[in-house]
Amino acid sequence: MNPATPVNAGITSLNPETEAVLQVYGEISDANLEVRIAAAASAFRRSADLPPKLRIQNRSRVLLAIAARLEKGADEFARLLTLEMGKTLAHSRAEVLKSATGCRYYAEHGPKILAPEPLTFDPGVRAELHADPIGVVLAVMPWNFPFWQVFRCAAPILLSGNSMILKHASNVPGASLAIEKIIRDSLTECGEDPGAFSSLILASSRVEKIIADPRIRGVTLTGSEGAGKKVASAAGAHLKKTVLELGGSDPFIVFASADFERALDTAVKSRLLTNGQSCIAAKRFIIHASLYDRFRDGMLARFKTLRMGSPLDAATDLGPLATAAIRSDLHALVEDARKNGAAISCGGTLPAGKGFFYPATIVENISEKCRLHHEEAFGPLASLYRFSSVEEAIKVANGTPFGLGSSVWTKDPTETEACIQCLENGQVFVNAMVASDPRIPFGGTKTSGYGRELGIYGVREWTNLKTVVRSPT
Repeated sequence: MNPATPVNAGITSLNPETEAVLQVYGEISDANLEVRIAAAASAFRRSADLPPKLRIQNRSRVLLAIAARLEKGADEFARLLTLEMGKTLAHSRAEVLKSATGCRYYAEHGPKILAPEPLTFDPGVRAELHADPIGVVLAVMPWNFPFWQVFRCAAPILLSGNSMILKHASNVPGASLAIEKIIRDSLTECGEDPGAFSSLILASSRVEKIIADPRIRGVTLTGSEGAGKKVASAAGAHLKKTVLELGGSDPFIVFASADFERALDTAVKSRLLTNGQSCIAAKRFIIHASLYDRFRDGMLARFKTLRMGSPLDAATDLGPLATAAIRSDLHALVEDARKNGAAISCGGTLPAGKGFFYPATIVENISEKCRLHHEEAFGPLASLYRFSSVEEAIKVANGTPFGLGSSVWTKDPTETEACIQCLENGQVFVNAMVASDPRIPFGGTKTSGYGRELGIYGVREWTNLKTVVRSPT
């Protein structure tokens, strides 16, 4: 049997615009799962036995082949993403091409990143840090960036000589299998073992058993705080490394000295990326009192002009949320805020008809009684706060359990440095929108997770950093 062939009914893919069934996929059998894990372990062993330079050279060629396939099929893959999770075609296509860019970056820079690093030690003694592959890595990935989230971890994992097994979100099985074909075909084309990568169509309830398998040496997860706790607990029980990128309630701070129009335009763009379903989207807009009304009115005016509709229509600004549960959870936050005295300046209503649509929404006067003050809003909902001093802005920004990213808008060096020093986030972007980029490390702190993806550190997360000391003979 072809390992990519579904065998048991179980995973249903829905179109979030129409709520129609796209396809029903079978879960992988236990026997087929064993074949996949064994193949991944075998592929790792073959790769690890090669001289490091040759191994990295081979995998760099694989990444270039992946990038070429992504670029050639960008339109086809974009349509698949849009059908499965509802982001606009423009956003889907940009995601596919960004994935190709990431693969090309690691193919070009990987050999240098993974080269032995000289260490300062005793005179006459040669000391180095080697980055060796560790084995098979399980990646539990989310639906909001179905391609980018996978390729941004797959590229460094595979480059290092590891194997990877993907457990993708259950609402994007088509994307999961498309990724598998892209990567396995590229491995085969370059003379590498295609068993080094597999996508598993299975329920989340089976993940813990996979983590327990001794051939799995690490787990990376992007998802909710609850999912992160379960994965970390299961991995910890077996002393396996984890990298967790969890939720975020990112602050977007606008000081009185900011370039107002640029800040406002960026705020709207950030909040609506992927129909508002991004961990690093700006969610809490913390605005200086002197600019607050102007900012609120500007965001309100822009939100009211948005066209909500089919994500396949090029004229659409805002497509549906990915699932009914996501929309229900978002609306519950709005209703709780309303009940606790918050003002709903626009949106905040469930549209009639088919599809998991939700209008762009602005909520003000949010007290600590509101769940919205403490929880992540995953969707096109902007929470507005006002402040009068740098200290107050930082206090509000840090006043959640999350610590993923933050965007700070100011022309004042003192305000800039205060935010850089005091904001509790994995990344601070000054006069720019928070974004992930293969050239720089990405990750969070507090309940937003730990470990890093991307950049040099994203590669090294999945290696054994081996210290080598050579004394004179």
